[in-house]
Amino acid sequence: GTTVISTGVYEGYTLFSSHTSSFLIDNCGQVINRWDSQYEPGVAVYLLENGDLLRAGRFDEGENLVIISGSGGIVELFDWFGNLKWSYIDSSSSSRLHHDIYPMPNGNILLLSATVLTADEAIQAGRDPNLLDSNELYNERIFEVQPVGTDQINVVWEWNIIDHVIQDFDNSKDNFGIVANNPGKVDINFLNDGLVDASGNPVWDPINNWLHINAIQYDEELDQILISSRRLSEIWAIDHSITTAQAGGVAGDLLYRWGNPQAYDQGTETDRQLYGQHTPYYIPTGLPNERKIMIFNNGFHRSPKYSEVLLIDPPVDISGNYNYTPNTAFGPITTDFRYPEIAPTTDSDFFSGIVSSGRQLPNGNILICEGRGGRFFEIDENNVIVWEYITPVNNATGEVVEQGFTGNVGALTFRAEKYGTDHPAFIGRDLTPGNPLELNFDITDCLNALNDNQFEISNISISPNPVRYILNINSITEIDKVELYNVTGNKLSEYFNTSSINVSNLEQGIYFTKIYSQGNIASHKIIKQ
Repeated sequence: GTTVISTGVYEGYTLFSSHTSSFLIDNCGQVINRWDSQYEPGVAVYLLENGDLLRAGRFDEGENLVIISGSGGIVELFDWFGNLKWSYIDSSSSSRLHHDIYPMPNGNILLLSATVLTADEAIQAGRDPNLLDSNELYNERIFEVQPVGTDQINVVWEWNIIDHVIQDFDNSKDNFGIVANNPGKVDINFLNDGLVDASGNPVWDPINNWLHINAIQYDEELDQILISSRRLSEIWAIDHSITTAQAGGVAGDLLYRWGNPQAYDQGTETDRQLYGQHTPYYIPTGLPNERKIMIFNNGFHRSPKYSEVLLIDPPVDISGNYNYTPNTAFGPITTDFRYPEIAPTTDSDFFSGIVSSGRQLPNGNILICEGRGGRFFEIDENNVIVWEYITPVNNATGEVVEQGFTGNVGALTFRAEKYGTDHPAFIGRDLTPGNPLELNFDITDCLNALNDNQFEISNISISPNPVRYILNINSITEIDKVELYNVTGNKLSEYFNTSSINVSNLEQGIYFTKIYSQGNIASHKIIKQ
């Protein structure tokens, strides 16, 4: 449950998945909402602005399925009340969804799937036959789909990594060229040191999973997709504004890559900065550190063992063009921020070799998911931990432990997201907190801490309620704007710089207000008589 809380915590609700459920909790760990599936995580989850939940699940039915860490196979869409609206299965011996999905602004969904190339196909593409496992190689397919009916899709866009590879191994095969001269293409024979032993045997995932893409994040401002390749310890950017036909050609080559320049012969191991990273994304305009890329750098295969959250400022202009000097590595050379600030010289307690994420919050804090142990913590601008929560749910079994349990919960968590109380998904919703997840809970100290801290947002109240004519807004700070919504979430009107609004013309019923005051937002339910 919640183990640390202080006045600097961001007021919002945290979303995560464990076992077959997804949970939305408040800062004291009280459950605001939950969605139950029959499938374990597969593994990403997102709350949409209309209150729907988009979730990837692990679908294991069938024979000879594509085997990949973080495997999924099914994507599901639930409404706020937990009703399944739509699902889609991609799980077979030739193709399987895995790791990440992404909800597009237009209502479509980006999907990530591993598709199988035969040994002959891989060798023809330039793969070294000695670097084949199980006589196959995985292509990574990113495709945008429009949900149709309850279980169908319409594919509207597609990109495949096999269209953007290069090799300098066999000049009689496809894609032969000079790797260093083609930074927009991926060397089909590059493997990081340590991923195979002296005999060429894999030390973790099979070599057929040579890329292990573990994240796809869409950036609307640039109309680009950021991709994380864990095996290559690189992040990539590709253009989404092009057509599917163009995506199969030069226009679909990598626009940008960062983290491990030896992957394209523009550096050595000493130039490497990423180690099995997760969840790179562009921070949207309007948030602190806007337009920088945040990355959870797991530290996999690094000694000493430690993880870190990084911020980099990519060399890109407002049109999405990246500055690059031929025969060099993509910049930047240094990071703008890292947590912890100083790299430890011995193995650190803050280490998650797999999964995990970092997210920029509007108040300047950063939410970190140390996924190995299901630990979520929030740091302020001084890198001080102002909130910490450890999920009590075992991801493999669903077993829940008691508050204060100090053993291994098995609470592996892929990612955590935090949504402000002003998020559109919460308008018109019953946000009454339920019990925390942990057994034998006592959150008195947490609730008292929140009351003692006197969050500024709690200083906004309304009266009278129920109301017939004039609704008064009581606040010690100046009111900037008031928005009025009906129970279906439609905005009816808005008022500026006023502490009272006339509601006499409204029909009797329930309405909601969103009150903006010096950067804070308060939501209230009102009853119109």
